[in-house]
Amino acid sequence: MINNNQRKVSILIPVYNVELFLARCLDSAINQSLKEIEIIIVNDASEDQSFKIIEAYAQKDSRIHIFNHSSNRGLLATRLTGIKAAKGEYITFLDGDDELDLLAC
Repeated sequence: MINNNQRKVSILIPVYNVELFLARCLDSAINQSLKEIEIIIVNDASEDQSFKIIEAYAQKDSRIHIFNHSSNRGLLATRLTGIKAAKGEYITFLDGDDELDLLAC
């Protein structure tokens, strides 16, 4: 388990209806070569199966933290929610339909 003092990078992932791409996105985040990360996922009231996918990943990896918006607030508000929750020394953004190179962090 990584404590807050060991988190070097916070990966912020805003999510809105990206169920088709989300597993690849999350796999790229959790498999980073740097393990001292936290993955902050902000679900912006997705209407597809994105939340179920996020929940399944969070049950397997304690570095994943989920935040939910009750209504769709848009990308800026979603990223701000993630920034406020971040505890890492550095922050990087990853969209729910993108992937990080495994050496990105």
